[in-house]
Amino acid sequence: MGVRSQCAVATIIDRRTRCHSLIPLPDEHSAGQVRGALVAALNALPERARRSLTWDQGSEMIRHHELAPCFTDGIFFARPVSPWERGMNENADGLVRQCLLKRTNLSLHTPDDLRAVEQRLNNRPGNILSWQTLAQAFTEVLAL
Repeated sequence: MGVRSQCAVATIIDRRTRCHSLIPLPDEHSAGQVRGALVAALNALPERARRSLTWDQGSEMIRHHELAPCFTDGIFFARPVSPWERGMNENADGLVRQCLLKRTNLSLHTPDDLRAVEQRLNNRPGNILSWQTLAQAFTEVLAL
C-alpha cells in the first residue's frame, strides 16, 4: 500500500522458485481493480505456472471466484491474522519494500520501474535453488 492507501502494488510469488511479479495498482485497489490487474498478469503466464493462489483476507479479494478458472488447483485463503501461513509472500513483500518504501506514493513508480525492481529481485541467486537466480529457476521449471 502506498501513502494513505490510495495506491498499491500487488505481488505474485511463485511458490517453487520464489520468482516475483509486481502488478501496479496506481489508482485504487478495489476488488474490481485488483481482479482486472491480476487477470491480465496471470494470462501472461503459462497454465502450468498457475496451479494455485493463496490470498490473505483483504476486502480487495472479494471477487476471488472470478479468478478461480485461472488456477487448476484452486484458490486458498490464509486464516485471519495468520501471516505465517503466507510466509514466502510476507518475506517477498519485505524485499519489495526495500525498493518501494512504505508511506510513499507508489503511483509515481511506472510499470518500467516495477519491472526493474522485479529484475533486481529475480536475478539474485538463492541458496535454496542451488545458487541459481530466481529467474533461471523459473525458466527451468517452465521448460520441464
